[in-house]
Amino acid sequence: MDTFRTIRVKIETATKFQKFSRKFFKTHSEALQTMLDFFFYNEISPKESFGPTGRTLENLIKKRFNGMAAMMKEMETHGVLPTKAMMELLFEHSPQKKRGQALPLMKGRQNNSEKDIFFKKVEEAIVIEKENTSLKRDLRQNRAAFIALLNKVQLVKGSFGKPRLQLNMAPENFEKLNSRLEEEFD
Repeated sequence: MDTFRTIRVKIETATKFQKFSRKFFKTHSEALQTMLDFFFYNEISPKESFGPTGRTLENLIKKRFNGMAAMMKEMETHGVLPTKAMMELLFEHSPQKKRGQALPLMKGRQNNSEKDIFFKKVEEAIVIEKENTSLKRDLRQNRAAFIALLNKVQLVKGSFGKPRLQLNMAPENFEKLNSRLEEEFD
């Protein structure tokens, strides 16, 4: 026969867990064990965010559609060149540019008109926003990797000396992580 141990939990939390457990599992122990296995197997923290929610994705799509509509109106009035460059930047399919390279909107135009100055500022703003978005994405990825690494660190208490921290990771995985970080920061 299995042995049991009691755990003190707030009443609201216990009630929620019991409803969830009855809905999906035969026993409360099976429900809790399945949840723990999920987090250990996938090496994620329960506090970790899985990315955008439905609402944020909906807002992002609306913004993209509004931007496309504005570009289509611009295309109707001023032609195809500015819109093509803006569409490439909007969907991040434009080739990587080196600093100081001429912007696509400005090719074949005179730099002294107000329209050219406007398009130059718009394109620069789009490029800055694109860089900002990619930096935020990189930060989220690095933060998630760092949290995953911290979750693999354990406190080990030896019989002699001070307690120490031990990294619970295969050497191959550590080398992969190390080389990836060196590539990013070089």
